[in-house]
This record gives sequence, C-alpha cells and structure tokens, in this order.
Amino acid sequence: MSNETSSFKQVWPLIINEIKHTLEDISSNDIQILVQNLIKAKNIFVAGTGRSGLVIRCFAMRMMQLGLKTYVVGETNSPAIKSGDLLLIGSGSGTTNNLVNYANRAVAAKARLALITTASDSPITKLAEIIILISAPTPKSSNKNNLSHQLSHQPMATLFEQVLGIILDGCVMLLMEQLEETEEEMFRRHANLE
Repeated sequence: MSNETSSFKQVWPLIINEIKHTLEDISSNDIQILVQNLIKAKNIFVAGTGRSGLVIRCFAMRMMQLGLKTYVVGETNSPAIKSGDLLLIGSGSGTTNNLVNYANRAVAAKARLALITTASDSPITKLAEIIILISAPTPKSSNKNNLSHQLSHQPMATLFEQVLGIILDGCVMLLMEQLEETEEEMFRRHANLE
C-alpha cells in the first residue's frame, strides 16, 4: 500500500486476497489428520499466546459445544495431560518459551502433539506429530526462508492469526459432520450463565 490515506473499501480486498492465497496452500490431508486425532483424543488441550492464544480459546469453546472434553492450558480447571490426550498449539514462530515447555511436557506424558505454525523448523515443530504449516509472515519467526511466506500488507502476524482461525473453524465444520452434531445440539451446550 502507498503512504496515501486509504479507505476501508481499498484495504478489505487486500485482506481477503491474502487469506485466500494463504488458505490455498494448506494441506487438506493435514487438516483431516488433525480432525481424526481430535475425535480420538480422550482429552483435548489447547495452548497459544497473544492473539494466537485468543483464537485457540475460541476453538476450545467450539470443542466444548461439540461435546468434546477440552481444556485451555493454564486455566484452573485444566487436569494433567496423559497418554491418549492431545495438545494442540497455535504458534506462528514455534519458539515461545512457555509453549515449548508445554510441548515437552505433553510428549513426556506420551500425549499426542499437534501444531499449527509458520515455522517448518522450530523446537515445537521438531516435537509435533501433527503439523499444519501456514505460509504467512510473523516477526518472531527466525526461519522465514524455510517456507515461501506470502508477503502481507497487514502488520506483524495478523495473516497467520486470521488463517489459524479459519482453519480451526473449518475443523469445527468437519467435526460436526463426522460426529453428526447439529448446531441445535451445540447450542444446548452453550453457556447459559450469561
């Protein structure tokens, strides 16, 4: 974008185009592997920090509404992770210290580890069994040359966070179909202490 003042009608097509091109590079097979592992997991744990963490928390809410036992790592009601459980981490860089620690602990507990990231070579990527790579820039990633990252007009890791949310919403739709869950059934599990 130029330094001239832009209107919203000029920027939203850029955003949609970036998201579209990034999603076109996502492996449908990798998504299906993640969905199958979510179905098989005894308990699902999710973790992320910053804006990625907010997106992951939205996904945890939908998993609960699907009737799956889901916990946000670090919350007071999160139990011990064990064999048969799955930890899903959303991390653009794959290097955030507390997330690396969670990944190491999950692997030590013999839980499965899934990662959605931009980093094809990071500490968490090396531990994960299930990896979904998003070709988007993030300022914290030290290995930008390992993926042909799409350039973005949006600041920092915004494109990664947007695509992370769409991937997880897509997983919800696939899970609804495979678990034969309806929106009405999910809404019955929606929080009612509002």
